[in-house]
Amino acid sequence: MEQSESGAPIYRHENRERDFEFAIGDSENIEKISEHIERHIGPVATVFHEVISDLVHIDVHIVEPTEARPCYTLVTSGMSDIAMASPEDYPEFKYSELLICLPPDWAMSQDAWKEEKNYWPIRTLKFLSRFPHEYQTWLWALHTIPNGNPPEPFAPNVQMSGVMLLPPITIAGEFQELVIDENKTIHFHAVIPLHADEMDLKLKAGAEALFDGFEKHGVSELLNPSRSSVVEKKKKSWFSFGR
Repeated sequence: MEQSESGAPIYRHENRERDFEFAIGDSENIEKISEHIERHIGPVATVFHEVISDLVHIDVHIVEPTEARPCYTLVTSGMSDIAMASPEDYPEFKYSELLICLPPDWAMSQDAWKEEKNYWPIRTLKFLSRFPHEYQTWLWALHTIPNGNPPEPFAPNVQMSGVMLLPPITIAGEFQELVIDENKTIHFHAVIPLHADEMDLKLKAGAEALFDGFEKHGVSELLNPSRSSVVEKKKKSWFSFGR
């Protein structure tokens, strides 16, 4: 298997060969996820439903800002309707859902979402949720996924061009797992948008190389679309000038 400089495996996915496969949501799974969200985060104000779904039916549950939690919290359901193709060594890691948090002033109306600068976090959640089923692979904590090949910024108003999955840090740890039965536990991962040089550093030195910068700059699942990269640029020595 191909590996990055850090020794982490690299999964490459060819163009999809499967035809469109109509999917409907698992109502029992949706209900349990919704209850789990309300138990640990807050009331689900809105569910953004897909009209026509391919492979899996992805909904986005939206918890509105409150004084105690001043941000929108978006959590998927549907990704876990079907088991992912996790490695044989990790049979218990077959089921995942994703989340991201948006600032309280984020434009959340259907009209606003017609503009990519407002819609791209939702689009990214839906793309990632369908990704492991489309390419018969898996997504897990510390995995990075570029936005295209070569990676391009998600929208005209952002410079970030990929994501990494991490455990959520703005939500109590009990939220991270939802036990459905003895054969199925759903794991919730936070989507952290990355700059190109952050993805490069992760591939070269491992995810841990980013953690100090994340902590220093307060990077979490609460999206700051205008944040700078946490990768420190090497300063030129004055000896190098004039050469």
